Amino acid sequence: MNKAFKQKMIAICNSKIEKKGNHVGLSFYAFFENKNTNPELLLEVASWWILTHKLDHFEKANKIKILLTDHLEV
Repeated sequence: MNKAFKQKMIAICNSKIEKKGNHVGLSFYAFFENKNTNPELLLEVASWWILTHKLDHFEKANKIKILLTDHLEV
């Protein structure tokens, strides 16, 4: 995933945490619109989520944010 999309994912995690608290969970679909406008990116995020990190369907936003921050290129 590119840096800009990772930053978008972190921003969404922050927003969800701010609105619903530290225990809010989300799936990789939370980072996409309801329309399938970019299937390649959706598959890339799904692969990162499922194959690379072996995450469950719903994970804590804090956990996702940490994984993204640890792999964010400066």
